Amino acid sequence: MKHAFAVIAFLFIIQTTNAQLFKKEKVTYDANQGRGTTDNNLLRWGYFLGFNSYDFNFDYNENLRDIYVERSPGFNVGLIGNIRINSFIDLRLEPGLIITTRELNYSRSYFDGTERDSDLIREVKSTYIHVPLLLKISTKRVNNFKPFVVGGISTALNLSSNETNPNDNKNGQFRTTKNSLFYELGFGIDFYLYNFKFTPSIRGLFGLDDELVRDADPNSPWTSNVNSMQTRGVFINFTFQ
Repeated sequence: MKHAFAVIAFLFIIQTTNAQLFKKEKVTYDANQGRGTTDNNLLRWGYFLGFNSYDFNFDYNENLRDIYVERSPGFNVGLIGNIRINSFIDLRLEPGLIITTRELNYSRSYFDGTERDSDLIREVKSTYIHVPLLLKISTKRVNNFKPFVVGGISTALNLSSNETNPNDNKNGQFRTTKNSLFYELGFGIDFYLYNFKFTPSIRGLFGLDDELVRDADPNSPWTSNVNSMQTRGVFINFTFQ
């Protein structure tokens, strides 16, 4: 389903860009028809759809085999609030819902030989309310194209967190914290169409907090060797303004 959506989005981009973007005529705002770019407005609104790939970055206490993270494609959806500072700089807030899944695969070297196969795998499902505050720095517009870079900080509330669950990995519960902080960096291109501005972008996300909740047993094979566990991820978003 997710791959089908990606194909449809790609075909839509091809169709609209062939029809409008490669013309030399600049798309400008038409007040009479209420369409075109609104770049000169102080406040602008929009929404985004996209995909993500989330990972964990581990820092270990001892030199054992790395915990392997198997990633699955996730889904993003959200709103955009944009404040124009000048022709090249915008400040934007992008609250959104992010759904993603990661599977942790442990080596048997972490265990004492009495482990079951199910002990080697822990699935981490996450549903985030993700709120980034970003600074967007654009180049000069060329016809109907305007590349940019973007960066900032973000926070996320994990609705799937089991941080307060009294059960831990002994009961099959891999626990992560509810709140996290990140910094983000990325780039994209604004495409100016007759009825809206379409923006594909790619952005990296890097965790600043240790998100692992340790097991009660200080010698737990699942958590004792982990000094820190931080999220990292990649977003591919399609924005409509």
